[in-house]
Amino acid sequence: KAVFFDLDNTLVDTAAAGRRAIESPPRPSQVISALQAKHHYGEGEARAICDKVQAKLLKECHDPAKMCITDLRISHWEEAIQETMGGEANRDLAAECYYLWKTTRLQHLTLPEDTRGMLTELRKAVRLLLLTNGDRQTQREKIEACACQPYFDAIVVGGEQKEEKPAPSIFHYCCDLLGVQPAECVMVGDSLDTDIQGGLNAGLKATVWLNKSMTTPVDTSPVPHYIISSVLDLPAVLQKMEHKTNAKLGTDHMAGGNE
Repeated sequence: KAVFFDLDNTLVDTAAAGRRAIESPPRPSQVISALQAKHHYGEGEARAICDKVQAKLLKECHDPAKMCITDLRISHWEEAIQETMGGEANRDLAAECYYLWKTTRLQHLTLPEDTRGMLTELRKAVRLLLLTNGDRQTQREKIEACACQPYFDAIVVGGEQKEEKPAPSIFHYCCDLLGVQPAECVMVGDSLDTDIQGGLNAGLKATVWLNKSMTTPVDTSPVPHYIISSVLDLPAVLQKMEHKTNAKLGTDHMAGGNE
């Protein structure tokens, strides 16, 4: 009756948007241009700063109770500039770089046309919910930027709840919002740890793992019910599920008739 979708790197390519905000080939990114033109940094230095920020973002651990995401990410830029250039910490320059990066990333964040079409079609048959982990402000800005609200019956952001994926509580909250049972829902996402493990923890009907590279990890645990290489393959998987359910109902019905 319902399908829950993850946002980042499932429906929108957040990783690519972040990379383009820093690299934007063939032209230098806005951050690199600003560092060179306005602050007279060499191209190598500017790129080194951006590379360091990329690395910090990948390792980032954010505790909203201790620090807001904006302060944390300005600190990434501040540290990267200091590590590259030495000297005093420059908070103002770090903030300028962060806002340039963030604005560019949001501009690159789009919900592809074919994905919009798929969501529109699916919604004629089932209810759709967007379930994303992460900081409230950051995720709401992304949702706004890629204009995905019209495609969903509800949107749930982990940072606004008591617990995030993979905790069963957030999945059960989503079920209550839509008025459905966990056994009537399917979770679709790119993360085994949060999306798939979470769906299994919450007792959903099925989990669908989006594995774009289709390379099998050495240790696939947890084990998803289905694996797809593109989110556009989802309707076929849902049809397969439907056939299985109908076939099972058919056999149950037959068994009942024989008794």
